[in-house]
Amino acid sequence: MNRRMVLYRVGQIMCLEAVLILLPLLVSLCYKEFFCTCSFALSAAVSGFLGVLLIFVFKAKDKVMFAKEGFTIVSLAWLLLSLIGALPFFFSGEIPNFADAFFETASGFTTTGASILENVEAMSKSMLFWRSFTHWIGGMGILVLVMAIIPTDSGRSIHIMRAEMAGPVVGKLVPKIKDTAKILYVIYFALTIVEIIFLLAGGMPLFDSIVHALGTAGTGGYGIKSTSIGAYSPYLQWVIAVFMVIFGINFNLYYLLLLKKFGAVLKNLELWVFFGIIAVSTVVISVDIFSIYGNVGDSVRNSFFQVTSIMSTTGYSTADFNLWPSLSRSILFLLMFLGGCAGSTAGGLKISRIIILFKSAWNDIKQQLHPRSVTSVKIDGKAVDNGTIRRVNIYFFVYIALILAVFLLISFDPFGLETNLTAAVSCVNNVGPGLGAVGPSGNYSGYSDFSTVVLALSMILGRLEIFPFLLALNPHNWVNKNK
Repeated sequence: MNRRMVLYRVGQIMCLEAVLILLPLLVSLCYKEFFCTCSFALSAAVSGFLGVLLIFVFKAKDKVMFAKEGFTIVSLAWLLLSLIGALPFFFSGEIPNFADAFFETASGFTTTGASILENVEAMSKSMLFWRSFTHWIGGMGILVLVMAIIPTDSGRSIHIMRAEMAGPVVGKLVPKIKDTAKILYVIYFALTIVEIIFLLAGGMPLFDSIVHALGTAGTGGYGIKSTSIGAYSPYLQWVIAVFMVIFGINFNLYYLLLLKKFGAVLKNLELWVFFGIIAVSTVVISVDIFSIYGNVGDSVRNSFFQVTSIMSTTGYSTADFNLWPSLSRSILFLLMFLGGCAGSTAGGLKISRIIILFKSAWNDIKQQLHPRSVTSVKIDGKAVDNGTIRRVNIYFFVYIALILAVFLLISFDPFGLETNLTAAVSCVNNVGPGLGAVGPSGNYSGYSDFSTVVLALSMILGRLEIFPFLLALNPHNWVNKNK
């Protein structure tokens, strides 16, 4: 592995984080939260110093990047981003326990939205902005942003995007990966601005509109009120629900729309499966909770909002679904596993993987019944290669193993089966709320420091889809100099 190049790139990312921290610093100045200003300034200084040090010490002439370098850069960057991003909370004293601050920041960058805060409304405006801004940064991916704005000498930067962008297959929209990163961020930024405009049109204050749009865009879900989105009007709830769906769709499809390739978008199987699951789940839950709300409008609105929130792994809520009937809660629990489309800002397994798993299983059944038949898995009329199918099957096994491992590790804490299991599933899938003590009206503050760190690391593993992080931890890759 080219260790010098890896640490050099990580240094660049630390410098970028220092610059990004200046934005909430400006917010603290606007609201005259000068103690927070000092916390952000010190955090930016730490990040900048580390970044410059790494760049100066490890500047490498050979900047050719292979898969293991790309995966290691992404893994180290996300871990350090979360550790340094926790410093403003810790320095300001608003989250005095560093393990909790690390959890909160990792939850932000990974767009999970799980929180240890018991009274979110007591936080300063600038810290609330920083929480939501970490969602926006992490949604499309900090390293995709790096590729968009920092010149790279290697044409192999696709390995970084492959490690950071979710889904079984990651490709380029245009020949140059740098231009692909720019296109993705332009679409991402534009959709965020559009949502802010719609929220302002519904009477939501400017600050609230910005932080909720940042949280929706990154499918993160950090709210600024104890009742999350339940404190706002039905119009605003519908706007956020619709945009949660929008940000749960593969961003490549938006690029195809810009190119006026409407046929390719309409033929996209993953998109229609995503819409179909949302529609069916909304109808079933609406019927199930009708007796609670007493009218169709409220039942459909709350059902649609929670289904889209869980499916997109955003985690906002308009109601405490802990109090809903067992059928509704069971459906929401299953939706935690699915997630959004590949190439979106959503977490979870991804709809494309679900399709491949089901189609490959059906093909195996047909092969057993008709041994001489020749079958293949096809999506959008194209055959999926056996390598992709094998990777999906392996990922699914490791994904389930990770959830079980996290579940067992946090079971030392005195919570019930429902709380611990849904906490593990929610954090690995970057959803946020679970059931029981970690439901929409609860939080993760009751967990020990050990469990808090385990859950924070599980968020990063889930966001990076496990393998890049495991590769970075492999000592063999660090000592082996052969590329």
